[in-house]
Amino acid sequence: PCMLPRRGHPQPLWSFKLLGFLDVKNVPCARESVLYGSLGSLVVGLGHFLATSRVRRSCDFAVGGFICTMLGYWFYCRYNLAQQRIRQRMLKEGMRNKMLFEGSSIDPEKKQTGNERSNS
Repeated sequence: PCMLPRRGHPQPLWSFKLLGFLDVKNVPCARESVLYGSLGSLVVGLGHFLATSRVRRSCDFAVGGFICTMLGYWFYCRYNLAQQRIRQRMLKEGMRNKMLFEGSSIDPEKKQTGNERSNS
């Protein structure tokens, strides 16, 4: 781990970089992907070893299980994160429009009465 000082913080915060470029703390979904990948590696490797008793082949399966599990969860998590950001953006725009149009003549929720229809 390396220490990265941040502006406004007197003590440096610890950060862990995987493969030298993937900052696990700051990249969304990175931490969970690595954790689920390691769990998948353990399950696949141990399961293959218990089924076949071949150590080298089980290690190969464990590495494959890590890669598949990590990438699978990475794409699943990033897809859900993108959907959440789209929903947040739509909600933010809707709230901004609600504040702009509330009480005005173009308010979509405002009910028009017969007098207002005849005047326009």
